[in-house]
Amino acid sequence: MENNIVAEKFLRLVTITDELREQCPWDKKQTIQTLRAMTIEEMYELADAIDTEDWQGIKEELGDILFHLLFYARIGSEQNQFSLQDALDIVIEKMIHRHPHIYGNVSVRDEEDVKKNWQKIKIKEGKKSALSGVPQALPSVAKAMRIQEKAKQTGFEWENKMQVWQKVEEELNELQQAETQSTQATEEEFGDVLFSLINYARFLNIDADAALEKCNKKFIRRFQLMESYAQAQNQSFADMTLSEMDALWNKAKNELRNQ
Repeated sequence: MENNIVAEKFLRLVTITDELREQCPWDKKQTIQTLRAMTIEEMYELADAIDTEDWQGIKEELGDILFHLLFYARIGSEQNQFSLQDALDIVIEKMIHRHPHIYGNVSVRDEEDVKKNWQKIKIKEGKKSALSGVPQALPSVAKAMRIQEKAKQTGFEWENKMQVWQKVEEELNELQQAETQSTQATEEEFGDVLFSLINYARFLNIDADAALEKCNKKFIRRFQLMESYAQAQNQSFADMTLSEMDALWNKAKNELRNQ
């Protein structure tokens, strides 16, 4: 019964998407290019809701994203490129084909076996490289994590986290040496340091992108609290010494830590 209700709601949203496309002046003008930036924004709003475990927000953002997906399908149909049914057929076939341990007779021991099988299947499907599925537009930190995960599925992986940390230290030394050379060399080595640290995060079972975002938010909270302290003292940062600002920073740090 519940599946029937979901199917009914889904078809209702499809109908609304069609009606808006045909009748609303704003929706009529949209293209896949104009929708792109808005879709990315919706995805980041979903990410924000996930980070804060805002289930109400997650629910709302999923609905918004679903509407966007249907909108793309409608435009694809108008351009005689594909229909919504085509998109559904492709993903259904793909999920069944790539999960032979569920829909076939393949046995797996754990999620690592699932990932390795997934990669082998994608290669058989015609993927020229194990890394070919990494989106070019993916943010750099997330892209580095995906590249490393996909390389791991081929067996190209460090044996333990100590080896990875040694690589981090090696890259840090090379970065210091590059500082005496050129900006280009320094930039390249700095990138190597970041890539190695992201690799180390994987071995710690930490999402490097999520960890950095938490750090961003922590800095914002502390800095804004510093600003409130300064305002309460009728001071501005422009008139304060670095040591005075550092004192406010430590005060904010301690206050937030005790909350």
